[in-house]
Amino acid sequence: MNKYIYLGIMVGVSCLIRVLPLTLIRKQIKNKFIKSFLYYVPYVTLAVMTFPAIIEATSSPVAGAFALILGIIASWAGLGLFPVSVICCLVVFILELFI
Repeated sequence: MNKYIYLGIMVGVSCLIRVLPLTLIRKQIKNKFIKSFLYYVPYVTLAVMTFPAIIEATSSPVAGAFALILGIIASWAGLGLFPVSVICCLVVFILELFI
């Protein structure tokens, strides 16, 4: 019986998170801080989910960390998504052979 109570609370909280902004905020948001905060929320959420998975997805966390660092450097150098992913995969493959 307790699991239904927990499930009901979870559904209620999820609905409130989605319904309250629609009902409370009717005008366009003009505050710069709030607009910039809302702009970066999806990126931060994606980073919070992705970065730990990058390190923990390999058999050696060191290989994942090196791949992450080299991937960041390669993307800052202007390489696209496919070359960066190939570089990261190669780094993990090579480092896991030796570690």
